[in-house]
Amino acid sequence: MVDKGLSNRLLDGLNYALLGLVALACVLPFIYILAASVTAPEELLRRGFILFPTKFSLEGYRYIFSTKIIMTSLGVSVFVTVAGTLVNLFFTALMAYPLAQKDLMGNKLFMRLIVFSMLFSGGMIPTFMIVKWTGLLDSLAAVIVPGLISAFNLIIMRNFFQQLPDGLEEAARIDGCSDFGILFRIVIPLSSPVLASMALFYAVGHWNSYFSAVLYINESSLWPVQVWLRQIVILSQGGIGDSTTFEEGYVAPPAETIKMAVIVASSLPILIVYPFLQKHFAKGALLGSVKG
Repeated sequence: MVDKGLSNRLLDGLNYALLGLVALACVLPFIYILAASVTAPEELLRRGFILFPTKFSLEGYRYIFSTKIIMTSLGVSVFVTVAGTLVNLFFTALMAYPLAQKDLMGNKLFMRLIVFSMLFSGGMIPTFMIVKWTGLLDSLAAVIVPGLISAFNLIIMRNFFQQLPDGLEEAARIDGCSDFGILFRIVIPLSSPVLASMALFYAVGHWNSYFSAVLYINESSLWPVQVWLRQIVILSQGGIGDSTTFEEGYVAPPAETIKMAVIVASSLPILIVYPFLQKHFAKGALLGSVKG
């Protein structure tokens, strides 16, 4: 008869090994990109795949920051991410709170329509026409307003609100608090876990989004950093630096070095924000999804 303690240890060891392999597969590309971005261009061209560079160089970063293009686009991305996330959270909470009330007339109908919007959408052309008719073209509002409320995030937040004790709202109403007062003075302060989770969802979505900017914004000065990253990585248009700012005879780094440097520069800000929201992420997502 097999010892249960031994079998459990073997199973745990197998699980750790598999999880370690999965984690390694996820982390390895990031290590490669980071290593390649600080590797001397000649070594990168010679070796190709690098995890531990032997000759360090920041030439790629020096080149991409030789003009204001990357810094300007990073500023645009930060603005869109911060402003868009705040607006998303405000309107999502404003819609989720009444839908969390059981006595709301037409509650089930509204929820069916919201779920329907998760499965079917108007499509790219009707959305573009609406953005054009509302005068949002060539403005940063064009990348924020069309995705103002995520149906998935709305449902999670609504479910979280439903789990809050009814006695809190009843006590607030007895004290003369209005619906808006209950929402912003009681419900929102008690909902930090789900708000942090939704903020992370919205922020990552805004930061990684490029397609909306490609569709709705023609002015390159309003492009977020992800659009420039797309220009460099996919379209192989790497001319974002200014060689004239360097000494005479300066040769720009190869396209591969520029790609890696831009990828790191565009990914680092959102990676810095994530640890501050991580402690609320799992709790908020789970609490908001256990109730239908």
